[in-house]
Amino acid sequence: MNQRIGVWLAWGMVGLAGAVSAQNAPVQGIYTCVDAQGRKLTSDRPIPECIDREQKLLNPSGTVKQKIGPTLTAAERAAQEAKEKQELEERNRIAEEHRRDKALLSRYPNRAAHDKERNEALAQISAVSSAASTRLNELAAQRRKLDDEMEFYKKDPKKAPEYLRRQVEENTQSTAVQKRFIADQDDEVRRVNGRFDEELTRLRQLWPTIAK
Repeated sequence: MNQRIGVWLAWGMVGLAGAVSAQNAPVQGIYTCVDAQGRKLTSDRPIPECIDREQKLLNPSGTVKQKIGPTLTAAERAAQEAKEKQELEERNRIAEEHRRDKALLSRYPNRAAHDKERNEALAQISAVSSAASTRLNELAAQRRKLDDEMEFYKKDPKKAPEYLRRQVEENTQSTAVQKRFIADQDDEVRRVNGRFDEELTRLRQLWPTIAK
């Protein structure tokens, strides 16, 4: 019984080895190429002399079944992969640029639409800055009143009531906050104008293409 099992296992290993060998075997056909010396070579398997150049795999009728490129070294493969990656990135960049251009034209079909949105964005910033300026004026008026009260203690401010000193400190901090806020809005105006200026430069190139 054990002998019979051993025979079955042996035949199984032979079958497996044959399957692996068949899988790794060269594609059947006639390989042909021209080597570095200009000689035309043929073989029933890939030709070592043409490892650095294209080989053709022919059908029995002589027609080309497949073209096999040169075998690359590790350095050549790395260079080719790097080139393909760069080309893919460039194609993706161009596709993304086209997508942005299409979205830009859809949003701003003409100069009037672009100017309208710029003015609306700037108007919102102006409204916020105006509110901050109003608050700053209120704080300035409050500070004048506090300074009048503190005048009595100018020789020794530490003798001023705690509530008064606290109001002065709060006024100082609030004034600094409003001034920083107004400065931030000024920066926002420059940022918004910069963005719309950049868009306008591109749109001037795209608008003429709409009519074509």
